[in-house]
Amino acid sequence: MFLTDGFLQNVTLRGEVSNCKYHSSGHIYFSMKDERSAIRCVMFASNRRGLDFLMQDGMKIVVKGSVNVYDRDGSYQVYATSIEKEGLGDLYEEYEKLKKRLSEQGMFDSEYKRPIPKYVKTIGVVTAETGAAVRDIINVSKRRNPGVQIVLYPAIVQGEEAPASIIAGIRALEEYGVDVMIVGRGGGSIEDLWGFNDEMVAHAIFNCDVPVISAVGHETDYTIADFVSDLRAPTPSAAAELANTDMMAVLSDLEDKKITMNRLIKNNLERNRRNLLLLKERLNKLSPQNKINQYKLRLDHLRSGLDSAMEGIIKDYKHKLSLMSETLNGLSPLAKLQGGFSYVADAGGKNIKSIKSINKDDALKVYVSDGVIESRVTGKEEIKWQKKSSQ
Repeated sequence: MFLTDGFLQNVTLRGEVSNCKYHSSGHIYFSMKDERSAIRCVMFASNRRGLDFLMQDGMKIVVKGSVNVYDRDGSYQVYATSIEKEGLGDLYEEYEKLKKRLSEQGMFDSEYKRPIPKYVKTIGVVTAETGAAVRDIINVSKRRNPGVQIVLYPAIVQGEEAPASIIAGIRALEEYGVDVMIVGRGGGSIEDLWGFNDEMVAHAIFNCDVPVISAVGHETDYTIADFVSDLRAPTPSAAAELANTDMMAVLSDLEDKKITMNRLIKNNLERNRRNLLLLKERLNKLSPQNKINQYKLRLDHLRSGLDSAMEGIIKDYKHKLSLMSETLNGLSPLAKLQGGFSYVADAGGKNIKSIKSINKDDALKVYVSDGVIESRVTGKEEIKWQKKSSQ
């Protein structure tokens, strides 16, 4: 039979939270359980105003609301209108005690955290052989790093046998020599994840020589393995992202660096070539041969200037000589003779300037333009020539 509408209104339930999920719509889906039974519950976003704490698996709570049938599968479900925290559940209390003890031992300290290698060749995975976790790890790893080798240890990750199986997987992959290890599983209740809250599992992770990435449950799930591992990933997919460098991005970055390096080398070579030419030019200017060449050029310039100056001087003297020659020609006795004058000299060739210097019967030579006339003095007469007065 089914409970009729309104049969269980204003009910109060006490129990432990399990499988708690906060939906993006604002609704909270969870289960309540005790030692004998469990029931599914939901609190709609419209009723969350009075909820002042974050519900977690293992908490003991008091729920007020109503019970009705969930039409889709015909099961009973509690519709919570208010939730109060009664206390922590037994598992959660055990979890907190172990967490505190291991923290006091220093197993969570950052100084013991080893860095995850940037470039890995082999990744060890400790998880269930089937399930979404291993598929997600393989798919993400192959997408980011196609050449990576994934070594799977198919472990039991739920139930009483889980801790021993997880520890065996960690030790086996450590002995195999993987570069990094992912230890984890998909989501579940606090009971499902309890194998990763085991103290011996925590010691196995802490003492492992290989860096360990924990990937247990969903983003809101925290286990002891998360705190003791070298790096926590919120999901198995995220663990694969952290373990594998994106090789396509690396190759693209290398190509960009190659282009930049070639450009810098080319620019550096061009700069050095220009500097070499400048140094060569300076060396040529400072070389003895260049000095000699400069002096040769200067000497040729001076020689050209001297030749030009000498030509000018010679030309000037030629002009002066021409003028003097003209003047001399004007004063030359020959020129006078050519003009109809004659030149009278005694027998010794001495010019006769006065009748006082000759006597009767003296031999004379009269020079004319075309020869010499020999004559003898037959007489002489003194004449007083009048000089023309200057105006």
